[in-house]
Amino acid sequence: MDNLDLGVLRTAAGWRAEQRSVVLGTITRTWGSAPRPVGSLVAVRDDGLIAGSVSGGCIEDDLVAQLRAGSLRLSRPEPLRYGVGAEEARRFGLPCGGTLELMLEPLGPQSALDELLTHLLRGERVRRTLDLATGAVTLAPAERGADTLTLTDTQLISHHGPQWRLLVIGAGQMTDYLAQMAQALGYGVTVCDPREEYADGFAIAGVTLTREMPDDVVTAFQVDDATAIVALTHDPKLDDLALMEALKSPAFYVGAIGSRVNQAKRRARLAEHFGLRDAELDRLHGPVGLNIGARTPPEIALSILAEMTAVRYRSSGDRAEAGCSL
Repeated sequence: MDNLDLGVLRTAAGWRAEQRSVVLGTITRTWGSAPRPVGSLVAVRDDGLIAGSVSGGCIEDDLVAQLRAGSLRLSRPEPLRYGVGAEEARRFGLPCGGTLELMLEPLGPQSALDELLTHLLRGERVRRTLDLATGAVTLAPAERGADTLTLTDTQLISHHGPQWRLLVIGAGQMTDYLAQMAQALGYGVTVCDPREEYADGFAIAGVTLTREMPDDVVTAFQVDDATAIVALTHDPKLDDLALMEALKSPAFYVGAIGSRVNQAKRRARLAEHFGLRDAELDRLHGPVGLNIGARTPPEIALSILAEMTAVRYRSSGDRAEAGCSL
């Protein structure tokens, strides 16, 4: 789930608290190219107010029109498909011949929205199961790596919470910007810094802080191919410990701050003292981030996340499809 969809759920819960009627739409299937991925959310209030996005705006406009015509007075979840033909696809702004299907769900006490938000704001992963016959919802912890969404004849099972994780070594000023930007992109963020002078002053809502040694943290982190690890301390005693373990892990991205000269020295240390092979060292992104001429901490944080995003889509094979949907 990205930060936009978390915002949709929070807004919908606020509307429900005001005793407004709300319909939640979830993208359940796409064919061809679609502007938003499966699992994306949109909420429509009874007066036509919209939160979230599932298209460039035309589908949202149609949902409001249907609401005003009385077509969205639902008693249970109902599917709705857009873009079946080429003309309709163009009408609703679905590029490259795209088609998408929504599940429209009238929200009520049985929707467990407040309980879901409580878990999500703790940074937890949650499996939400919607009974398509009754609209009743059950929640359970979600396993990492599970499909974002599964639709059957009787249930819609969606997984919410951070799918991607970022472990940052070092709690300095740049980490403040990197952590907040990463959260906006849907990452669950953990920061590791055993140095009291840095850890004591670090406080970003929703970010986990650990004061353990970096190698122990990486080992215990259960790193998978949805994990990025970035070392930002400028201290070889800390960064090298993290990189020693990170470069042997399945992390999709491993980066470390420092100049090209420092990068060469780092590679030599990791090879000499920790026995890392060239194939492992070649996975290290350093100097970290895309070369966009970044100078300030927020600019460098932006360049790091830009490179992480490029590597992530390249490794998942989604780059061409993402480009088609723009």
